[in-house]
Amino acid sequence: MKRILFICSALVLLNASAFGQKTKPWTEWNEKDVKKVLTDSAWAQSQTEYTEAAPTGGTITPVQPRNAANTTAAQNTESGETLGRKGAASSTIYRVAFLTAKPVRAAFIRLIELQHPETPAAKVAEFRTFIDRDFGDIVIVTLLLDGTNKLGNDSTTKQISPANPEALTLLVSQLKTTTYLERKDGKRVALNDYRPASQDGMGAKFIFPRTLDGQPFIDANSGELRVNIQLGKTVKVNRRFKVAEMMYDGKLEY
Repeated sequence: MKRILFICSALVLLNASAFGQKTKPWTEWNEKDVKKVLTDSAWAQSQTEYTEAAPTGGTITPVQPRNAANTTAAQNTESGETLGRKGAASSTIYRVAFLTAKPVRAAFIRLIELQHPETPAAKVAEFRTFIDRDFGDIVIVTLLLDGTNKLGNDSTTKQISPANPEALTLLVSQLKTTTYLERKDGKRVALNDYRPASQDGMGAKFIFPRTLDGQPFIDANSGELRVNIQLGKTVKVNRRFKVAEMMYDGKLEY
């Protein structure tokens, strides 16, 4: 009986946390709320892969966090599917989020405010304009990489952030055949464009159209939205989002 009560209490606390993110103004979110939105929420998920060294020494290599936003995300326990085995030579956490979803943008800005309270008010006001930005007919999915690596191979880094324009053009061409958003009925929209990770701390950006055949690609009754990102032959990120849970302030956000 005590065990059952404990489990029920834990579920109540988890549900309360998720509910709080949707009812509290984002300006009242604490760091725990922010991390939840960015890594394990209706608009963001994490996928972890554990990779052992191959005989030749090759492995999947993560990008180490370079700023406060990434560092905070790295501290959060991964959610969803875990691929491979723990105790392997390296691990990589792929964090997928809909940047065009207002709560994700709010979480990024709130994290800056919490970790840098000395930021001048004028700069804070400038940052906050990003939250209400209109992205028009596009959907942007971000991909952040965190993890540990013991072997030092940087192949994944090169895949995410190619070093020259020629490599970037080639990568975009490849991504357009392997990267897409998919509805529950199997309909897909392919990648439109790609932006490598920059110093903004939001990760690599995958840009998709918001419409299909002149109609919104999804609505509140679409059921499920799948994000599929494939980088080369070794890295495949596949996450499923429940559309009904992606409501924020009475509006579908994705």
